[in-house]
Amino acid sequence: MRKSDYHYDLPAALIAQAPLQKRDASRLLCLDGATGSRVDRHFIDLPQLLRSGDLLVFNDTRVIPARLFGEKETGGRIELLIERILDGGRALSTCRASKPPKPGQRLRLDGGAAARVVSRQGEFYEIEFEEGDVLAMLERIGHIPLPPYINRPDDGADRARYQTVYAQTPGAVAAPTAGLHFDVDMLARLDALGVERAFVTLHVGAGTFQPMRVDDLAQHHMHSEWLKVGVDAAARVNAAKASGRRVVAVGTTVVRALETAARAGEVCPFTGETDIFIYPGYCFRSVDALITNFHLPESTLLMLVCAFAGKENVLNAYRHAVVQHYRFFSYGDAMFVTPK
Repeated sequence: MRKSDYHYDLPAALIAQAPLQKRDASRLLCLDGATGSRVDRHFIDLPQLLRSGDLLVFNDTRVIPARLFGEKETGGRIELLIERILDGGRALSTCRASKPPKPGQRLRLDGGAAARVVSRQGEFYEIEFEEGDVLAMLERIGHIPLPPYINRPDDGADRARYQTVYAQTPGAVAAPTAGLHFDVDMLARLDALGVERAFVTLHVGAGTFQPMRVDDLAQHHMHSEWLKVGVDAAARVNAAKASGRRVVAVGTTVVRALETAARAGEVCPFTGETDIFIYPGYCFRSVDALITNFHLPESTLLMLVCAFAGKENVLNAYRHAVVQHYRFFSYGDAMFVTPK
């Protein structure tokens, strides 16, 4: 299989640059993976697609203000995007600068903080910050790391809207975007319907936006992300599966978390790293339906959705969405997908 098999044409005008005024005002393209049929709906209709006893699984990761601006001691401007907070005031980060920083070089950051480049580790740099509490420093001077296809600086509204209403565990540098459509009222409606919920954590990394550098899917190695599927979540998923109730993943990150935890068969508690790459031919163990946003052409997340609902079904649905002027990517519209 080739990366180029997952290409589709997308007019730039359909890439959403800002969220809608209301979270649940987005459109919802429903795709039946068994037949390839599709229906245009709105996200506010989601309760009509669910039934009592369904288990929705959410990713409760919280996006951190991971983008920093500053200058090197030589005077050149630099942009840091924190990938992962380590310990002792250190973090792994990508760096954008006219010339790559060198180990030992000091950085003066906008907002009054300072840091030092410790080492380079592949595409990442280990950065040590003078403030020991990296997360507190980011909350004070950091910027929300909007994706590269959003062509504007972040603003105050993004702090709330590029975040799910149920976000709890800080660590992501990109939002689990399927969850952005849920507001408190929607969660209350689903509770009243008898829909159950469980939470996992997967800290979405900046690698989610990096293009595949090989065309042969078998040669691609996924970036690693940290996740936790706790005892309660595992038990809820296994109980739903055992009783014939549907497990509905809210986002591809939930699919990757559950499928990592289910590699031995049923879902087991798991904490650690995953580099699972799901593409057509994969056998799903844990998920019966998927709520997801529209993904970039030739991306690994698009390949995951194709594995779930069938490549031609999904690509035909994407072409339909383009014709119908759906809004794409992080602040865009959503899909409700059942398996092939």
